[in-house]
Amino acid sequence: MEPQLKDSVTDGIATVVISNPAKRNAMSVGMWRALPAVLERLVADPAVRVLVLTGEGDTFCAGADISALREPGDEQQTLAVRAEEALAAFPKPTVAAVRGFCVGGGSQLAAACDLRFAEEGARFGITPSKLGIVYPSSSTRRLTALVGPSTAKYLLFSGELMDAERALRTGFVDELHPAGALDKRVAEFARLLASRSLLTQAAAKEFADGRRDRDAHWAEQARGSGDTAEGVAAFLERRAPRFTYGL
Repeated sequence: MEPQLKDSVTDGIATVVISNPAKRNAMSVGMWRALPAVLERLVADPAVRVLVLTGEGDTFCAGADISALREPGDEQQTLAVRAEEALAAFPKPTVAAVRGFCVGGGSQLAAACDLRFAEEGARFGITPSKLGIVYPSSSTRRLTALVGPSTAKYLLFSGELMDAERALRTGFVDELHPAGALDKRVAEFARLLASRSLLTQAAAKEFADGRRDRDAHWAEQARGSGDTAEGVAAFLERRAPRFTYGL
């Protein structure tokens, strides 16, 4: 089977699957190159309210395809950073559903998602020190913001793998679930996110990620969206709201 990214949309939830099972879902150059275009298409689809990123089978992503590093130049790292930044910039909630290995470029992608739910037994690592590679500055800053300087240095200095329990304690993982329970929980949570106000989520995502110049923009969006009026009315009428921002 050729390495590929598979995507589908069901009930407002877009699912992107990293599929390269022969190499534990390692990201090939072609997959890194394809991801921003896949995300751009999903951003443009008004039916999409939430994005779930996962891996084929029992592995999330074992990193970049190391065989490509034998080629001259730094194309793979450049493409990986572009893909990571495109994922981080996705304007709707993103959830990484992680089982098995989440290493190198896999951790890079998981860290670029808003939230990470993992299955017990998952393993996390960032391994450039094993290869003599300088980890990108943007990726390092994102990792540090997520887990703090000490854990970021532990991962980057050593290249050692971190178990799911430690990933949960350090903040890399938001929820940890028993084997067999991850898919159900991610599906339930994604449906919950899809039912909430995208106006609230999109603004909160920008603010939480450090944007300081968008207060007026989001105030204007709120005035024109109708979501606030609908949310208040639904609460008073004891019914589920029907938010329409972004549709």
